[in-house]
Amino acid sequence: MSGKDEKTPIGALELPIARKMPHATKRRRKNRGMPPPATFDIDTLPGSSNLTSLEAAAVIRRTPGALEQWRRDPNHPLKWRYIDGRPLYRVDAVRDYLAKCDKTTRTPRPHNAHGDGRAARP
Repeated sequence: MSGKDEKTPIGALELPIARKMPHATKRRRKNRGMPPPATFDIDTLPGSSNLTSLEAAAVIRRTPGALEQWRRDPNHPLKWRYIDGRPLYRVDAVRDYLAKCDKTTRTPRPHNAHGDGRAARP
């Protein structure tokens, strides 16, 4: 069989171009990964300016999904407000949060260390 209608095994599995889904109907998904580091210096911004959740996530090096979860807790130390239905973070609030985190961070202990001075068992 050497006709023009023969298809290679790989070509037979492909969908016809007319049946492929157009790009406009595909559902776009949110990028939930870590954003790249901020391209601006937060110390040079005026304290009353607002940051989007993606910009705030880039400054504090967390994912936007983490900020979304934090917004569910009204007592979370990173404060936000909704403007036109979008969560925005004041630069002052982000600076305060970073300063508070610097004060409360502890040096990591090895897993086998005891707080009471005992040595780990062999």
